[in-house]
Amino acid sequence: MILSKKILFSMQRNYQGLLYFLQDQIAPLSNNCTTKITFENTLNLPSQPVPKLSQTVEKYIKSVEPFLNETELNNTKKKLNEFCAENGVGPRLQKLLEERAQTCENWLADWWTNIAYLEYRDPVVVYSSPGLIFPFECFENETDRLTYAAQLILAAVDYKQAIYCDKIPIDKMGKDPLDMNQYKKIFGTCRIPDCKRDGLDYNPKSRHIVIVRNNNFFKLEVINCAGDVPSVSQLVSHLEAILQESEEVGPSVGVLTTEKRDNWYKAYEELIKDPLNKRSVNEIQTSLFLVALDNPMPELNDSLRSMASKQCIHGGGSRGNSANRWFDKTIQFIIGQDGIVGLTYEHSPSEGQPIAVMTDYLINYIKSNASSSLPDIKLEHCPEKLEFNVNEELENYIQSANNHIDKLVDNLEIDSFQFVSFGKEFVKSQKMSPDSFIQIAMQYAFYRLHKVPGAHYESAATRKYIHGRTETIRSCSIESIAFAKAMLDSGKSDAERVTALKNAIESHKKYSVEAVNGFGVDRHLFGLKLIALENGLEVPAIYKDLAFTRSTHMRLSTSQVATQCDDFMCYAPLTVDGYGCCYNPRPDDMNFGVSAFVENRETSATCFREALENSLHDMQNILVKTQKSKL
Repeated sequence: MILSKKILFSMQRNYQGLLYFLQDQIAPLSNNCTTKITFENTLNLPSQPVPKLSQTVEKYIKSVEPFLNETELNNTKKKLNEFCAENGVGPRLQKLLEERAQTCENWLADWWTNIAYLEYRDPVVVYSSPGLIFPFECFENETDRLTYAAQLILAAVDYKQAIYCDKIPIDKMGKDPLDMNQYKKIFGTCRIPDCKRDGLDYNPKSRHIVIVRNNNFFKLEVINCAGDVPSVSQLVSHLEAILQESEEVGPSVGVLTTEKRDNWYKAYEELIKDPLNKRSVNEIQTSLFLVALDNPMPELNDSLRSMASKQCIHGGGSRGNSANRWFDKTIQFIIGQDGIVGLTYEHSPSEGQPIAVMTDYLINYIKSNASSSLPDIKLEHCPEKLEFNVNEELENYIQSANNHIDKLVDNLEIDSFQFVSFGKEFVKSQKMSPDSFIQIAMQYAFYRLHKVPGAHYESAATRKYIHGRTETIRSCSIESIAFAKAMLDSGKSDAERVTALKNAIESHKKYSVEAVNGFGVDRHLFGLKLIALENGLEVPAIYKDLAFTRSTHMRLSTSQVATQCDDFMCYAPLTVDGYGCCYNPRPDDMNFGVSAFVENRETSATCFREALENSLHDMQNILVKTQKSKL
């Protein structure tokens, strides 16, 4: 993603709403929409609708009110009236967008993949790729770890085969089936660095994976020509051989994938000049997935959950395991000596929920010991070490990448925790939406810390449409701020606070329903902006207005990534002065991954955690107290 104001976007990173700033240096946009050849619409899902202009503008005005005074709001309304006037540019852009929608299965899909991800030039590490932490393991020795690794590999291969045999259950939202194409983009996929816009390479028929240990890469066959998979003991034997061959630390080639995309592209071009390097890189890129056998993380003075979060997001820098990765791979499983297990995934092909569904499958497969009955098979190839020749120029690129990743690592504060006082069953008992309840708790936590409204992004899946990805739920609302103020006003009664809470939750729930149905405001505005750029039209004034810049400066970046098992996802904030907060609400507890940037003195992950825990307790207390008073 290339913006005319790169410094601004380096703060905002991959928040989708701020893509509207994109104009002067935009890469040529492809007119080729996603085709049925690669990922078919087997469920006959509808195309994503283009909302009516009047509906989006009305919703947008309400969503920006918390960030504007009366004069600023009136000025915004004036600009929107001019934009929507019969002779204004809005109706013209709307017509062009509707015409595009008639020629595509999904008018947004290719724009989104290209601009939100493949044209984005900051590192995927920290700025884009999340980490997902599995339930912790207890490895007493290396044999335990390798046995677990073998079981995890077999579980992942089994899941991959189930996907391509259409044996996994179809996700549904209520009665509506959801697009399953993201599942088919998980295995065998790799991002390829390029100038201005990266590529995505799909290799679903691949039969090998890559194991990384001490920065050494090994190709390992996991499916033979007959389509059979090895036994656990066979895999353990191969992994033991890999351990013996990787005692010495290899060249830190993997750290190059942590760089800014333009820097990585330059290093990549130098790397693949050597035929040996090119072949090794190709084997990594075409593998089904990567497994990183990590060394212990450097001492970071963190809780186990927070340290695991960092290990799965960035690996700990040059002092840790950041070179023991290939961050362009869609899936990298991470298995630490200390029992930290999880994955990091490159975000371009998939959202978090398909990854979470996969995680539950893998954990259940391992728990049930499903691989124990697999017999030995004939494998065509033994593990193969992938060699690299590193010249002086590559050494310089590696040193630069080490410096940059260490700065990123030192700048990211993580406080991941389990909230144990109650879970979603309590919220349901109050006849409230658990997701809305948690979102309003975050709004309250932010307001009690900063005393100002916080623009708040929550991802909503639009997979009820073919090739659907996400829409933004704008969780900061007039009602959420009214609730936060009521909670902090000693003159308000608990009954008044509960009323304010219910209003806030209902407002959020209403917007959420509209968003998952494709009727939020952000993707529509995104499309209108891009259709103007494609047609050589002037960017409308509404995109330079205070209302837009403030409401898209997302100081809270949040998403629910739900699993049955005791795991959680985490990622960095979208803004320098913001917070990341991913959560997994379970029946009796909630897992949170909270992050902030150290460089900003106004924010602290630990302070936000404390404010969030206090807010959740406060909200439970007013509900319980008002119920008792009624009795």
